[in-house]
Amino acid sequence: MDEVDTYDVCLGPVIIDVPRSLGYFGGVTLAVAFGLVDPPLAVFVAAVPFLVMLRHRSLPMPVRFVGEVLEGAAKPVGGDDDGYVKLQDERRERERARATAERVCRADAIDHA
Repeated sequence: MDEVDTYDVCLGPVIIDVPRSLGYFGGVTLAVAFGLVDPPLAVFVAAVPFLVMLRHRSLPMPVRFVGEVLEGAAKPVGGDDDGYVKLQDERRERERARATAERVCRADAIDHA
């Protein structure tokens, strides 16, 4: 998963990209306020980032399957974009940290040789 940026807020395993979330959910709210979309459609559009989270690899296979189906339904409304609200992938972060530590150890070994 992406590294945490300056304007990201972490709530447990959930990372919220604050500026993009404000833009996304604010845009949906304005579209309803100006009558551009009906509220039921706006609820679906606003739920897309949460539907995409159902594909997270830490979730059970049946939940991920449902997430894949819902993401397919969400493709027309931006299901391919990066999530504005997403789950941290702790395993990937540990793997990334381990790989970085190994590179540092190799660099130290080369410096001391």
